[in-house]
Amino acid sequence: MLIRIVLGCMTLLYPLAVYFGLQAFDARSLVILLVALAGIRLLTLDRSPLNHWLWLPAIALLGLWSWATNSAVGLKFYPVMINASLLLLFLWSLKFPPSMIERFARISDPQLSDQGIRYTRRVTQVWCVFFLLNGLCALLTTLFGSTEVWALYNGLIAYIAMGALFAGEWLVRQSILKSPQGEARHE
Repeated sequence: MLIRIVLGCMTLLYPLAVYFGLQAFDARSLVILLVALAGIRLLTLDRSPLNHWLWLPAIALLGLWSWATNSAVGLKFYPVMINASLLLLFLWSLKFPPSMIERFARISDPQLSDQGIRYTRRVTQVWCVFFLLNGLCALLTTLFGSTEVWALYNGLIAYIAMGALFAGEWLVRQSILKSPQGEARHE
């Protein structure tokens, strides 16, 4: 549990760590941060081969690229990878139900109605669009933005957008649950 909390904090603070780290160190030195994230992630991965065979080689390549070229671009790809991974995970859950949001919903409501299942599927689709657009913005700031623009987007704006989507979905869900159709949740 503690390792997952540390990983979450490191992932959230990663853009700021890279931004401030590049003020004092070269990119080659900051590869240690990327390797540390990969190591902690390895300790927390599920047994799924997708987790091992997708994440670890990609992080290794980014680390090697940053090390060999002393370029920050490899370090800046981490948010792109996070969004791509979440997009793949959510898309996978749409192809092989239950959808990701349905899984979360069933934690608090194991007897989810058919309407609830349809709703959670739609919300999973919305999150897929979000991860696609957010990942594209992360990619564009990585390739074409300054380090300041990259850190601002990936370390602040992306989190605000994610929070707004989360809060907006919660408000929509509350309104749906209070509607006449929502009251008949359990059939």
